Amino acid sequence: MEKHIYPTESGTVSYWTAGPRNPGACTLVFLPGLTADHTLFDAQMAHFSHTYPCIVWDAPAHGESRPYPLDFSLDDYALILHGILAKENVSRPVLVGQSLGGYVAQAYADLFPGEVAGFVSIDSAPLKRSYYPKWEIAALRHTKGMYLSIPWRLLRRWGSFGTAATPHGRAQMRVMMERYGRRDYCELATHGYLMLSDAIDACRPYTIDCPALLLCGEYDRAGDVRPFNKKWNEVEGIPLVWVPRAGHNSNVDNPEFVNNQIEQFLHSIDGENV
Repeated sequence: MEKHIYPTESGTVSYWTAGPRNPGACTLVFLPGLTADHTLFDAQMAHFSHTYPCIVWDAPAHGESRPYPLDFSLDDYALILHGILAKENVSRPVLVGQSLGGYVAQAYADLFPGEVAGFVSIDSAPLKRSYYPKWEIAALRHTKGMYLSIPWRLLRRWGSFGTAATPHGRAQMRVMMERYGRRDYCELATHGYLMLSDAIDACRPYTIDCPALLLCGEYDRAGDVRPFNKKWNEVEGIPLVWVPRAGHNSNVDNPEFVNNQIEQFLHSIDGENV
């Protein structure tokens, strides 16, 4: 992988590219979840970069895109991502977002209609206001005290066991958490929930105007992600596939299955000449 730096007014954003340079082909853009870094998609970058152009980033304030002030919104993420893709001459992005990354993809599609060739949601949820009761949005705005009250040792255990169902997945999440330290991790996590609640409360259409696929770990216990995916599938008819033997980070717990599903999705896009 080749590392790049994208400058913004608030700081620099790190991202990595790999794979063949083919401006006419779909480019896979991998978007990790909240507090996760680009290594979350190591198995996907290794697999797909043999045949597709691939990009993965450390979102602002994540991983190597630090230091970065916690003053950004979900739309800011989408705008920065758009700038990166323009810089890389990407015209047909397939946005593959895990958890928070799935929200970023939806904000991107909303701000730039017609530009996304495909969307793969991995253990994420819809952004439309109609899916959320008022109490849940209010709860998202008040997580800081809860996070800061949990001892760091216990928080690391909960964070790793709550996101992954396999020893490898838990170990990887623990490593990513430890790169922050307690205070930075808690501040980033709570800001992430706040910007998510702001995006939902904006009551925008968040129309997905491209082929889409929902992937969700059968053992995903992160909030209401599993019920959200069931309802997302029922209401909007987006295909939903349960990832066996996987938790919230299903692309790490069961990369072979997830890679196969993404591969089939890409073939369907090529078949439709999107």
